[in-house]
Amino acid sequence: METETVHKGEHFKGLVSAEPDPAKTHFRVCRFIIEAGIKLGMHSVPIATACTIYHRFFQTCTLEVYEPYLVAMSAIYLAGKVEEQHLRTRDIINVCHRYLNSKSDPLELDTHFWDLRDSIVQCELLVLRVLNFQVSFQHPHKFLLHYLISLKNLMNRHAWARTPITVTAWALLRDSYHGTLCLRYPPQHIAVAVLYLALQTYGVDVLGGTESGKRWWQVFSEDITKPTIDNIISELTQLYDMDSKCTLI
Repeated sequence: METETVHKGEHFKGLVSAEPDPAKTHFRVCRFIIEAGIKLGMHSVPIATACTIYHRFFQTCTLEVYEPYLVAMSAIYLAGKVEEQHLRTRDIINVCHRYLNSKSDPLELDTHFWDLRDSIVQCELLVLRVLNFQVSFQHPHKFLLHYLISLKNLMNRHAWARTPITVTAWALLRDSYHGTLCLRYPPQHIAVAVLYLALQTYGVDVLGGTESGKRWWQVFSEDITKPTIDNIISELTQLYDMDSKCTLI
């Protein structure tokens, strides 16, 4: 397969060259994936899959060789297929172009448009080969949903109703995909950690528990430890610190 168009950056000129820190670049591009995905009407799991595909690709590939925004657009396109929420390449191009070029006119169906479309398709094939066609992932979402339902039954219903624990936990999980937590921790552990942080944020303590005296998070995930929770929370906190350092595109 020809990969020349995957390497080129004419479509995205100036978006990456001004940012020397790879970590900041990846953070910004993942924010792009999340926000573009929301504008495209993608559900949370396909967006998570797109971010995971992006992170896995750049585990073995470098920014010096591959254009991250093109990889991101291909990841969005591929994630839609994997999670059976199919998206038209034309819609992806239009939304992403608008995101990256907010002051420019919409793209015409000209040579530039079709070149970009071909680049996305070629990049999709490259991503599949780099990932050995392993693009199906187990995300924390179903675990977090189960944990939230179980925890709600453990807690005082008035305390649960007056604190936005559910909304906060889902927001923390979404934001975790700005970084590589999804590659380095089991999904159950991430789900427990974001729920733990959401409870901490509002000063909510889960009393009671089980006859064995285990804490709620030990009941949800038997192999998780408090240091693991602390490590995930620490890395997630660092992502919010990264957010304050990144300049909006």
